[in-house]
Amino acid sequence: MKGSPAAPADKSVFHSAPHGAAVKRKGGMFPLWRYKFLYLLLLPGLLHVVIFHYIPMYGIVIAFQNFSPYAGVSSIFQDPQWVGLDHFRAFFQSYYFGRIIGNTLLISSYKILFGFPAPVILALLLNEIRHARFKKVVQTITYLPHFLSWVILSGLILTLLSPTTGMVSKIIMNLGGPQTNLLASPDFFRPLLVGSEVWAGVGWGSIIYLAALAGIDPAQYESAKMDGAGRFQQMLYISLPGMANILSIIFIFAVAGILNAGFEQVLLLYSPNVYSVGDIIDTYVYREGLINNKYSYAQAVGLFKNVVGLVFLLVTNYIVKRLGKEGIW
Repeated sequence: MKGSPAAPADKSVFHSAPHGAAVKRKGGMFPLWRYKFLYLLLLPGLLHVVIFHYIPMYGIVIAFQNFSPYAGVSSIFQDPQWVGLDHFRAFFQSYYFGRIIGNTLLISSYKILFGFPAPVILALLLNEIRHARFKKVVQTITYLPHFLSWVILSGLILTLLSPTTGMVSKIIMNLGGPQTNLLASPDFFRPLLVGSEVWAGVGWGSIIYLAALAGIDPAQYESAKMDGAGRFQQMLYISLPGMANILSIIFIFAVAGILNAGFEQVLLLYSPNVYSVGDIIDTYVYREGLINNKYSYAQAVGLFKNVVGLVFLLVTNYIVKRLGKEGIW
């Protein structure tokens, strides 16, 4: 039976078993063990999330209790004083409810309106720079504020805008204007928040867009040049569509965080003179919880904020996906 066609078939079957076994082995714990050192690098971040984000979630229940810190943390589970939705009703009926919700939404909307396109525009402009050294200098200058905490940035802003010694106030007075305390001006406070937020985040926010632009095939630009497209047309029809997916994801997170108007920034810059235009949900929770010791009430307000943020996230993600863009899941 020499030369029979059955022999090659048997040989292929013989070699298929180890191949199948190898595929099966890859579906088990083999990849986890193979990349064990990469998972070890992931471990600190994972522990941080679990310890500081998941474990404290048991404290949500105090929003439905009359919790007193003097009774100890154990009182959350041992003989708790349940009050149901009383704290939520008190918040909805509060004089401050309309003011802090309105301020939060307005400040966050302004920040999205001006802060969302600013890094995109900067990334597009940086992408057009051909002088490498000048490009690095611009990137360094725009990235620097991100690495400074709001404590430092607010100190710089307070120094510049001081009504007596501030450089801005002196310039206004030298030009014949009156001595004014801009930090205590309700008309100036919101533009100050939005402007300083854009200044601090525009450089860092442009990095992800520059990475998206780097992934666009250069052949598309060459083809556009051959067809007579200018720089602006290339940005409009090649660069922006190339960033569409990352733009949609960043926009989803921006809208989902619309109730996060910048706690540290507002807390360090505002004063009672501008409470009417600058008091937001987070600063209200801070005052009620840590200053007035209304822990359960503050937890109820914080829980309301987080639930509304989750709803914004789900709705925005649904709308973006319905429009044919990339969602977060």
